[in-house]
Amino acid sequence: MLSSAERLFREQGFGSSTIRQIATDAEVSTGTVMSVGDKDALLVAIFDTWIAAVHHGREGPHEQGDATPLPAEAAARQVLSLVEPFITYFALDLELSREYAAVIVRGTHESEVFQGLAQALLTELEALLARTPLTTTEAGAGARTLYFAYLGILMTVGNGALDQRAAVAQFREVIGFVVHHEGSQR
Repeated sequence: MLSSAERLFREQGFGSSTIRQIATDAEVSTGTVMSVGDKDALLVAIFDTWIAAVHHGREGPHEQGDATPLPAEAAARQVLSLVEPFITYFALDLELSREYAAVIVRGTHESEVFQGLAQALLTELEALLARTPLTTTEAGAGARTLYFAYLGILMTVGNGALDQRAAVAQFREVIGFVVHHEGSQR
């Protein structure tokens, strides 16, 4: 059902797609689609499902148990690799990303991205930064700084004010500021 909704949203546009079309395409009843929610709820579920799959499918250098010290440049590359897939996804379809952002800002539908996944990403970022010369306090503050910059950049990409390349470049600047900013809390 979600794949039908996503395909129709991307092909016809969010505003032009109807619950009835989604039900027909998914070969389910309109009531079955409505059990998930309205179009806004479907859109949040589409984004959340994709974001959760990427987040949970990560392997390799982002594992929290790794305490190997990281030079600032290596940490910056790993932080960027954590969020770049999401920036790319938001840049794929600006109209759909705008609609998603609008639903989130209205607060009418809860998103896992701003709950459990937010905490998981913050934990990953902090674990990475803790492997740099930053103090524990700085790693926590840096993780929050990166997370909120990331959200702002996603919303800016969704608004069409930044393209994917500019978004990645600007986030790279924020990462560089954070990982090279040791000693600011002393």
